[in-house]
Amino acid sequence: MRRLAAPLALLLASTACTTMEAAPAATSGPVADRMVSPILTSPEAVDSSTHAQPQVARVTHVALDLDLDFDARRVGGVAVLDVLASPGAKEIVLDSNGLEIARITDGADRELAYELGAMVDAGGKGAPLTVQLDGATSLRIEYRAPADASALQWLSPEQTAGGEHPFLFSQGQAILNRTWIPTQDSPGIRQTWEARITAPKPLDVVMSGVRWGEPEDLGNGRRAFTFVMDKPVPPYLIAIAAGDIEFRAIGPRTGVWAEPSVIDRAHAEVADTEAMVVEAEKLYGEYRWGRYDMIVLPPAFPYGGMENPVMTFLTPTFIAGDRSNNGLVAHELAHSWSGNLVTNAVWGDSWLNEGVTTYFENRIVEAVYGKQRAEQEAALMYANILDTLAEVGADAPGTALSTDGGYELGSAIAYDKGAFFLRTVENIVGRERFDAWLRQWFDNHAFQPATSEMFHEDMMANLVRGDAEAEALMLREWIFEPGLPDNVARPDPAAFAAVDGAVEAYKATGAIPAAYAGWTAAEQMRFLDNLPADLSAGQLAALDTALGLSSTGNNEILFLWLEMALENRYEPAVPQVESFLAEVGRAKFVRPLFAVLWDEGEWGRPIATRIYAETRSGYHAVTRAGVDRVLGRTD
Repeated sequence: MRRLAAPLALLLASTACTTMEAAPAATSGPVADRMVSPILTSPEAVDSSTHAQPQVARVTHVALDLDLDFDARRVGGVAVLDVLASPGAKEIVLDSNGLEIARITDGADRELAYELGAMVDAGGKGAPLTVQLDGATSLRIEYRAPADASALQWLSPEQTAGGEHPFLFSQGQAILNRTWIPTQDSPGIRQTWEARITAPKPLDVVMSGVRWGEPEDLGNGRRAFTFVMDKPVPPYLIAIAAGDIEFRAIGPRTGVWAEPSVIDRAHAEVADTEAMVVEAEKLYGEYRWGRYDMIVLPPAFPYGGMENPVMTFLTPTFIAGDRSNNGLVAHELAHSWSGNLVTNAVWGDSWLNEGVTTYFENRIVEAVYGKQRAEQEAALMYANILDTLAEVGADAPGTALSTDGGYELGSAIAYDKGAFFLRTVENIVGRERFDAWLRQWFDNHAFQPATSEMFHEDMMANLVRGDAEAEALMLREWIFEPGLPDNVARPDPAAFAAVDGAVEAYKATGAIPAAYAGWTAAEQMRFLDNLPADLSAGQLAALDTALGLSSTGNNEILFLWLEMALENRYEPAVPQVESFLAEVGRAKFVRPLFAVLWDEGEWGRPIATRIYAETRSGYHAVTRAGVDRVLGRTD
């Protein structure tokens, strides 16, 4: 195992701070004195998903020196952790889930005693790694990640678009990074970091930090890549991807990576990104991360997108050819303020990341694509809230924005209800006042963790004017109580008036709307999502023929079609479902389709079992875990 050859400042001084055109880099090094974010100690800020005790001793910086072994599908090397301990602290507790620890020393190569505690399986919490400090302020950990590290997905060449080279990507949220990085894996313990990663030629490596210098040819068929994140981030935002990828610039600070056969389509789809950054800055202040690049990953990626700083990870399933799904890009960009800049301290307050971001996303969409599209997308969100509340009950505790983190209700609450909370506040106090308040929230809590209580207190102190307005806003009801408050700012019913009329006409006469092809993607989804639940094979065939549902290039619409077909046991759709589930690993699509099949009993369960036997090994751990729950698998 190799230690970092030199402190970062010396490394940067000895290498050119320029890179190939494909990987733009900053032109000055990080400051010598690293920013240290505060630790919140109030009861509601205590993170139950970590073993760490940051009020005793905490990690402030992580330096990784790791090798990617594609043959063994393993990551291993050295992690050097800077530690800030309270006076008299004798030990520090880290998070580990399957890490194989070889040796731990201090900065003087002095052996430090450590103990790996018992595994806590619930929720993937892993085991505490307790290290005796003995005065050390730096830990050097030699280790290797397990072959089944949940954060990492190793793809064979056959699982990529090019088909010639393997691929690796990570997904750290919420608590998966403890399977490949030994640190305190909590959103409330922000850390700066740096990394030196070696990979076999000709693969490129990207991370959620700025790439420094040219890749270093090691002369053994491998290259080394160096990255820096000089701003403290929650550790779930440390991310890596490696594969046969190339870069295409969009604007002076934006660009996209993708496999060579995908790069043209990817670049065309995200061509509005620089304009989005400009509009986002007009709304809520400076973009503070330097560059905003993206990578379009292979379809096995389990999410639509992941907001890793300076390198958003995206699924290729959002590519529709007409930028109709670019709300996804706006969402991940908005996370650069809500989530990355100001982060929920605990996962039960994830709406502080996702709800604020979803509201911000809608404002970016309005600025770039117009108010009609923004209103239509908001109306889809509102319908999602109502559907979820109807399913689980308006008094279900998981429908509060702030929870204990033990609820899985999809996107309707943390994302959509959170967004409609802010939309409602904006509607009552006015956009100008609301925007000024939200901007100061980002400014005053930049690079810090936050809680729902803090958000509420800040609103009361810096936004609300008087008791009457406080009562009208219903802030505590929105944040801490279940259901949907009465003052919700409902979307404009006119947004989908024509579509809703077409739905009623279809229900009454079976008339398929001739205008469908000219509708926006949101309008098409609204129509499909509101058709009668029970449709005959003849009706489904007619809809497919008239609307081209099975041949659509928009995966959001294709998913709705496949879901509708399976709910009605439409045999002609089964081969396409099988093909779709074999290629796509996005949990948003995969889990519901398996759930529909499973719910269809003697017809669907054999199909689900057969397909899953073939596809399970190709899914990321996140997707696999969701489908396992649906099918009742425990292995």
